Amino acid sequence: MYSIAPFRFEITPPLHHALLGGLVKAAIGIDDALEAIGYVLLGQEDPIVICVLDWAGLMNESHLDFRRALADAAHTTPDRVALHCVHQHNTPFVCEQTRQRAAADPTLPPVFDPEFFTACRQRGAAAVRDCLPHAQPITHVAHGQAAVPEIAANRRVDRDARGHVRKMRGSSCTDPELVALPEGQIDPSLRTVAYFSGPTKIVSCHYYATHPMSYYRDGRVSSDFCGLARKRRQADEPACTHLYFTGCAGNIAAGKYNDGSAAARIALTQRMYDAIVTSESNLQKDPLTTITWRQTEFFPDVICPPSSPHLAEAIGGPDALRNGKILRAYWSSWQDRIQRQIPLPLNCLRLNEISLLHLPGELFVEYQLRAQALRPNHPVAVAAYGDGGPWYIPVAAEYSLSGYEVTVAFSELSIDLQITTAIAQLLA
Repeated sequence: MYSIAPFRFEITPPLHHALLGGLVKAAIGIDDALEAIGYVLLGQEDPIVICVLDWAGLMNESHLDFRRALADAAHTTPDRVALHCVHQHNTPFVCEQTRQRAAADPTLPPVFDPEFFTACRQRGAAAVRDCLPHAQPITHVAHGQAAVPEIAANRRVDRDARGHVRKMRGSSCTDPELVALPEGQIDPSLRTVAYFSGPTKIVSCHYYATHPMSYYRDGRVSSDFCGLARKRRQADEPACTHLYFTGCAGNIAAGKYNDGSAAARIALTQRMYDAIVTSESNLQKDPLTTITWRQTEFFPDVICPPSSPHLAEAIGGPDALRNGKILRAYWSSWQDRIQRQIPLPLNCLRLNEISLLHLPGELFVEYQLRAQALRPNHPVAVAAYGDGGPWYIPVAAEYSLSGYEVTVAFSELSIDLQITTAIAQLLA
């Protein structure tokens, strides 16, 4: 009744390509290759495409263009394509409208190479076309989960008496006072959803909420500890396609357990790999009887972009003014996109009673916890970092409490109610 066709293609940028959209040092070396990995679900209705990229972000029309390329290759429509990024920072960050804005300012570096992006879309379309004749029947779906020790911690735990964030505990941290603070609110579990053909596991998808960086800004392209753990698991099981999705991690990172050293990357990779293996050892397997796809979309209210000097002051550092200009270009591209009535997409794939929720932007972890609370007796796996146009999406209560994430939240706090309502509709 149902079949699945996994695919993968390389998306490693060339040397000297911009990383994180020009906000960090450009590529001077490739530590490990970047991959796009996905699968096509085939049944009685139009195909469904799920894909995740080892990129920092893909947003606005560029996100839509990539979805269209995969949809055309799979003989389906873009609204049946879920496209996500893992969000490693020493990787590309792609928005065509921002590239055009940045290119008009001679003081700014390139945001990305459009020829490279076109080549990646073409490779993706070819990979989808090539995988379809090799689709395998799905007989069972399985889910499992495992606690992940000493990776995720909340970035916004250092607060004053009024609850305002004072200092942020980022992806890495060497401040002993910040390191000593509690983990704060996180989702402690990694979740796995796997597809089987009889006894054979064909595709295994892993979901966990944390910023996926150990260290970056050095120009060394890498899939970092989450990607490295996925690759190690892939090497264990070459006949099964493994995917890794970052959940709602806008306010979650490894800083409590990561000093930014090479040794820390190795340790984080081991912990993530161990969690993936443990989650798969807990898989509960059931016959696959139903697949349903729900999608919705809406138009957030956009905050008017602040000035480049204002953003530069909030960011700080030696490249503050340059990065302030780049951030404003991303912000203006988001504003322009909404004005041109290009909505923000969300969707949900239901496999029996397992829900795979596909969300946009850098959502705070509270959205993921809310989603799981809506179906407390059934598995809910959450992938964020879909269309990255809105950048950070805090919950409404955090907008008045300062911190970096709030500074670069491009939408009004009304987006909280819009996303929460959409999630409830998708999971109903």
